[in-house]
Amino acid sequence: MVDLLTCLVRILLASSGEGAHRIERTVHRAAGAFGRRTSLVLVPDGAVVTVGAGPGRMTTVTVRAVPEVFRLDQVVALKPLLADVCAGRVPVARARERLRDIEEQPAPYPWWWKLTGIVLFALGFAPLMQPTWYEIGSTAVLAVLAAALAVAADRSPRLALLLPLVAATTVSVVTLEVFARDGAHGGPVLLMLPALFFFVPGDYLSAAAGELGAGLMTTGAIRLVYAVFLLVQLYVGVLLGVAVTGSSTRRLFDVAAASDLPRWALFCGWIVFTAGTVLAFAIPLRLLPMLLLLVYVTVGVQSLVTKAAGETAGTFTAAVVLAAVTTVLDRRPSMPARLVLLLPGFFTLTVGSLGMRGLTTLAGGHVIAGFTDLLKLVTVVTAIALGLMVGATLTARTNGLARDRV
Repeated sequence: MVDLLTCLVRILLASSGEGAHRIERTVHRAAGAFGRRTSLVLVPDGAVVTVGAGPGRMTTVTVRAVPEVFRLDQVVALKPLLADVCAGRVPVARARERLRDIEEQPAPYPWWWKLTGIVLFALGFAPLMQPTWYEIGSTAVLAVLAAALAVAADRSPRLALLLPLVAATTVSVVTLEVFARDGAHGGPVLLMLPALFFFVPGDYLSAAAGELGAGLMTTGAIRLVYAVFLLVQLYVGVLLGVAVTGSSTRRLFDVAAASDLPRWALFCGWIVFTAGTVLAFAIPLRLLPMLLLLVYVTVGVQSLVTKAAGETAGTFTAAVVLAAVTTVLDRRPSMPARLVLLLPGFFTLTVGSLGMRGLTTLAGGHVIAGFTDLLKLVTVVTAIALGLMVGATLTARTNGLARDRV
């Protein structure tokens, strides 16, 4: 039994990059199905699990795992197993065997599919930075470089430790030397950001705010510090690129080029973005239509409310709707786990790029614009976290309300 719960906690921790708020409840339910009681002490990259082994007997184990969101195929496979466990349909030994299979199963797509996914992910995001064909063309080249580094990091632990820094430096050098020579195409940071969006920790920032709002102070605070550290790595990487190319930091001011993309290209960009998310994060292809619908619902709500009441209200309302819909869908056994349903729409709301823009703008000596971006980052991150909490709370079952708030 202890082996089963240890493996379960390890998988849940490894897929908890978007928040650890449901781990404790999931483990309690699984243990309760076999007549055991548990207690957990959580931090983002570890847990102390205490399992009741009989009258007056307790077993305590420590589990560690790096919190990520890169293998969502495991999250998809875990939900039906947990449903069988909680319904009493599988014995402990069989449940442990199935968990081991999930943990050890190879990635569903070969490395070149992940590389393609990261490129599509960046291309779909590019029009949000600048709706120009030049932005898309430069992103195609820069995203291939960033994706190649991400794939190489899967096979090189040393590179993985420094991946945000290396990726930001590489993208910065190529952007400044090749794509940002003419200011008419927009500022260098706007050209860099789509290719770096895969590494920008906007989702971690929102998850940290959500955990703090849910009362998980230790987990939320640690995740917040980690997210800021990743953001600073990207910022330092951009500055290293400036130093290597001999450029001036004054070039880092955000100057957007005039739009030349038709509306149909902006609409199709979300299809490219969602397809990239599916491939980059190992989500089964059969879920693409459902995830695309959730993305368009989120973007549509955000756009409509933003026009009527401003960006903060639009982001908050879209987060409420996304959380409510995914919470309701998650109750159906045939649906994938809530994290998988939530993630693509969540990415459309995250604003880690504002942190990058704010820091680089400050480095360029543009103090007012830089602090404006950073203030906007704090505001929108909080709006997302509160929106997700409100949406989940409004649709949570009464007996699980306190646990399902985020």
